Amino acid sequence: MERRYRSVPVTDNEGRFLGVFGVNCLLRQVLPKAAIMEDGLDCLCFLADTLADLHQRFREIENEPVSICMTTDVPVVRPDTSLMETLRMLYDSKMSLPVVEADSGKLVGMVTYWGVGKKILEA
Repeated sequence: MERRYRSVPVTDNEGRFLGVFGVNCLLRQVLPKAAIMEDGLDCLCFLADTLADLHQRFREIENEPVSICMTTDVPVVRPDTSLMETLRMLYDSKMSLPVVEADSGKLVGMVTYWGVGKKILEA
């Protein structure tokens, strides 16, 4: 939250990439189920939940495993993926891309919109 990351890579103890933890899932955890289900409520204006109510909902899931908000089906790039292919994948996925070694499955970094923008402006 402090660094305003929208997604964070998840690894095992050996550094192998497992998936991405997404902050959007945290919102899903505090919204009423009727709002997030298919053909659910379009308007929640009748609810009077407070920030304290939302905080309590977060407290209720604080001991849950990270896997409740982890997506495993995410595009990844390899260290040798070309620049243009990486940019296309970044554009298509609309999320930061994990950089994963092909042989070991280890996470070696992330390609982010901000990182790419910074590098382009520095060039």
